[in-house]
Amino acid sequence: MSSAPPLELNPNRALSADPAIAPIAREIYDSVKDLPIVSMHGHVPVEWFATNQPFPNPSELLIIPDHYLLRMLFSQGITYEELGVPTVDGSPVETNPREIWRKFCSNWKAFRGTPTRFWMEHVLYDVFGVRVRPSAETADEIYDQIEAEINSPEFRPRELLDRFNIEVIATTDPAWSDLKLHKQLAAEGYGARILPTFRPDAVFKLKSPTFAADVAATGEACGILVTDYASFLAALRAQRLRFKEAGGTATDHAQEILDTHPLPEAEAAALFAAAFAGGAGNAGAVTDEQARQFEATMMFEQARMASEDGLVMQIHPGVLRDYSPEMHKKFGADKGFDIPIAAEYTRALRPMLTEFGTNPNFRCIVFTIDEDVYSRELAPLAGVFPSMRLGAPWWMIDTPEAMMRFREIATENAGFYNTSGFVDDTRAFCSIPARHDLARRIDSTYLAKLVAEGRLPMDEALETAKDLTYNLPKLAYAPTK
Repeated sequence: MSSAPPLELNPNRALSADPAIAPIAREIYDSVKDLPIVSMHGHVPVEWFATNQPFPNPSELLIIPDHYLLRMLFSQGITYEELGVPTVDGSPVETNPREIWRKFCSNWKAFRGTPTRFWMEHVLYDVFGVRVRPSAETADEIYDQIEAEINSPEFRPRELLDRFNIEVIATTDPAWSDLKLHKQLAAEGYGARILPTFRPDAVFKLKSPTFAADVAATGEACGILVTDYASFLAALRAQRLRFKEAGGTATDHAQEILDTHPLPEAEAAALFAAAFAGGAGNAGAVTDEQARQFEATMMFEQARMASEDGLVMQIHPGVLRDYSPEMHKKFGADKGFDIPIAAEYTRALRPMLTEFGTNPNFRCIVFTIDEDVYSRELAPLAGVFPSMRLGAPWWMIDTPEAMMRFREIATENAGFYNTSGFVDDTRAFCSIPARHDLARRIDSTYLAKLVAEGRLPMDEALETAKDLTYNLPKLAYAPTK
């Protein structure tokens, strides 16, 4: 038996330690902790479910896809090459998964106090039965235990849906997706459980070197030859409907600087033509400002299409992605170098909300990483426009403290029922139950505080907890028609 320090999970972790609140929080949490997971904004690859193959090894399952882990380890002087992150040009990286795992375990203390520590403890203890704390000394022991688990037939992706109690999960798919894998899954009985999400960002960026190719591929996917702006819009409409027919309920949009002010149609058409005509070598045909205006126009047009087809529009701006050009060139996108920036919503959303905000067929969910705008802008907007839901803390603010701050500063204007429920936004499949568990614990503590202060009856707190956990996500992401 190992003499290493034990890995333990406090059953009351992240619940209030205040003796007047703690028992109430525990009762509320116990009422929701076993409810099914509704994971409507995720990035688990659809290929995992379609092929349902065993995961290769612990490092490829738990470390390499998780940018939270990668960025923290990189900040401690461990290179991405040492962590086995594939390079764009195929240059050498560490290929021994056990060595990668040892790097992680040897730097376990770097995660103290972070939500990553909370999630990983949950995953190690609850999913894999690990009972020793990660360290240089225990790395191999833990690796062997996880490896044995993932090699079992019960640990295939589809089987994990049942084990994790995931009722529905959405993948994120590019505008040009042929949706063949989702159709395969539907034919195999997973059509209502694994849903596609339409993510068209790439075809809105006129200066992208792959813009013309991405647009052409989008048209090809739906059988429309794109030759101009009008046929481009037609292809987007057709692809949205194909996603909806495949079970999709939402679209996903990530501007750096949020804007929904549309250009006149003739100007938008001219900009599209200038960027599209020259293929990959024509990125300089439009200015940065023109490209930004075109992207704003497309956000407005997506809202128009949403009011027509009923797909829910997810909006999450305010991130300077691929902050390091060197790292982006070497390792590609989404490798942990995305940095939040200040965001403005009131003026930016005004054209969209003025036009569609009271349309019963339009619904949007707006997220932020800039906490300052919750009480000043987002909660007041969600608290009045029937089409708008306020997205819960996510990405870099899906922490216990930020989740509690969200409830404290957003509820007074938006209430509970103008919010979306929790989204896990993760590529780290095994962390999904841990992330949802943390959100349930924080919401239970907030509701318990209201009960203890005489601001909410217990029966209403219990009902609200169930709504936040299960009913609201299903309602927020249900197509309007």
